[in-house]
Amino acid sequence: MTAPRTWLITGVSRGLGRALAEAALARGDTVVGTTRSGTADLAPGSGILHILPFELADAGAVASMVARAFSLAGHIDVLVNNAGYTLLGALEDASDAEVERLFSVNVFAPLRVIRAALPRLRAQGRGHIVNITSVQGRDPSAGVGVYAASKSAMDALTQALALEIEPLGLRATAVAPGGLRTEFLSDRSVDRSSGSSVAAYPSVGAALDRFRTVSGQQAGDPHRAAAAIIAIVDAKEPPRRLLLGSDAIDRARRSVEDAEAERARWETLSRSTDVPEAGDA
Repeated sequence: MTAPRTWLITGVSRGLGRALAEAALARGDTVVGTTRSGTADLAPGSGILHILPFELADAGAVASMVARAFSLAGHIDVLVNNAGYTLLGALEDASDAEVERLFSVNVFAPLRVIRAALPRLRAQGRGHIVNITSVQGRDPSAGVGVYAASKSAMDALTQALALEIEPLGLRATAVAPGGLRTEFLSDRSVDRSSGSSVAAYPSVGAALDRFRTVSGQQAGDPHRAAAAIIAIVDAKEPPRRLLLGSDAIDRARRSVEDAEAERARWETLSRSTDVPEAGDA
């Protein structure tokens, strides 16, 4: 039986963050969750629940939120950067303000949370940082390029972080879900770029139609996804990267196969850029 853990989870009002908070509380863990309002209609069950207000785009709020979380719980075993949103539309239409806001919430905010938490985690000598990314960060689609770029950034950041902190007894995992049956594609979680060039890009129009069709019909179960995250947190040797869902597995496999085929096709040209060895023609 795993000892009770303490969690800091951003964005527990709905979706995967809520499902994860519910699963942790159900097994008697302590959850410090954040929402924009500082309230959430979550029942603590057999666990202990604290809710803190946190606006991800407010850089000045990070240090106090993290300090408060550690003060309330005494320590944090698992930090989950979950909160975020998506931006749909053609890259041409994404304004500077829209891109900057998306990266502020999806990349800079979790990075600030990580930096604020690391000194305390290092002092503890234990802790697991879980960053929720997306299969879009590994296999981007048309119509979601800026969001995919933000998740790709978090995936790379997590891999480097894992290498930095592993010798200190800390762990980091990038969790990349496929489609989960949440409100993620609803108007509450999606911004649509303000431009009007979609008609010029059939690939983008087709992708946006597909997103509208799949909303509410995704294959992934957020409660099963939450159970999978708990499983890796409990694992003795957790993965650095975890895909969630058969759609994510299929897309990631196809992406790797396509990349390998392209690498092989262009390998001679790639190798031709090395400085010639002495005696080479």
